[in-house]
Amino acid sequence: MNETELKQLQKGDILINLTYLPDDVVSVSSKIHIVAPPASVWKTLTDYDNLSSYLPKVLSSKVVERHGNEITLDQIGKTGIFIFEKIVHFRLKITEEYPNNISFGQVDGDFDVYRGEWALETSPAIQGTVLSYHAEIKPLFFAPPILVIFVQRQDLPGILKAHKQRAEAL
Repeated sequence: MNETELKQLQKGDILINLTYLPDDVVSVSSKIHIVAPPASVWKTLTDYDNLSSYLPKVLSSKVVERHGNEITLDQIGKTGIFIFEKIVHFRLKITEEYPNNISFGQVDGDFDVYRGEWALETSPAIQGTVLSYHAEIKPLFFAPPILVIFVQRQDLPGILKAHKQRAEAL
């Protein structure tokens, strides 16, 4: 984290960076400052069976298998905007590296590419935890990259704020 990012995060900004990659894949990166210890943020992120109770657009989320730090998760969510909303199903293989990193990748579902990670960082310059999200996304269904970027720009702040509110309430 550079000093500019740190200042923006301390002000309460949610940092979002969206870029086009080859093959119509979209790269999504985002950061938020959470005034809670990493353990609380971790607990929020890994409460897989309850994500639908507080995350916008997550309709259901269920652990199918767990072997140590490897989890298989089934999720159903909504994506898109207005009349262009679509229900998406996907199965993720998740690897947890407590307390810093949760990586995920789709093993089955409605995306051609859906992989990424959550990272938790602390810094002496800022109280609490900086939660970072990075993903590469390409739906199997027709959705031009410009639409994927638009939807991500709309949805990410709500997702990150929901994680922040829940972690800070713990």
